[in-house]
Amino acid sequence: MKINIILSYFLGVILIIGCSDFQSSPIVNKKAIETQIQFLNPEHKQVFEELKIKDSLLFTLGFNQCDTNQVKNLTSKDFEFYHDQAGITNSQNSFVQSISGLCGMNYKPTRKLEKNSLSVHLLKNNGKIYGAIQNGNHSFYGKEKNKPEYLTSTAEFIHLWIIENENWKLKRVLSYNHKQAENE
Repeated sequence: MKINIILSYFLGVILIIGCSDFQSSPIVNKKAIETQIQFLNPEHKQVFEELKIKDSLLFTLGFNQCDTNQVKNLTSKDFEFYHDQAGITNSQNSFVQSISGLCGMNYKPTRKLEKNSLSVHLLKNNGKIYGAIQNGNHSFYGKEKNKPEYLTSTAEFIHLWIIENENWKLKRVLSYNHKQAENE
C-alpha cells in the first residue's frame, strides 16, 4: 500500500513537471500515459502483455499470413464480428473462412497496429478477472506483385477477450471508423 502511494506520488510529480501543458500539447500521448498509470497494477500489466501477444498472433500470423489454424485457436466457438462496412460475421467458421479468402485476392492485405494505440481494460467478477476489453487503431496495407506496399485504409477496433478453459479467447470484435487511404 505504502509503495503504491509513493509510486503514485512520483508519477504525479513526473506528469506535472513533464506535462504542464498536457491538454494543449500535441506531442504528449495521453493514451500512453494512461497505460503507464494502469501498469502500476502488475495484474493489469500482465493481461495487457498477454493480449498484446494474442493480437500479434491473430494479425501477424492469422490475418497477414492467412494462418487459419491460428485464427481458430484464438477465437471463441461463439465468435461474432461486427464491421462497419462489411456487416456481421456471426460464427467462428465464417470468420476463419473469410481469413482464408484473403489469400485469394488480387493483392495481399496486411494489418499493422498503430504504435501506442493499444489499451486494455480488465473485466472482473467478484475480484477475479474473467475477460478484458482491448482497443486500438490499426492500418491496412496492400501488396501487389512487383509493386511497393501501399496504405489502403485505417480503422479502430474493440476486442472482447474472455477466459475460456483457462485460455484467452477472442469472443467479440467491433471494427469501425474505417477510412480509405487517399493514395495518389
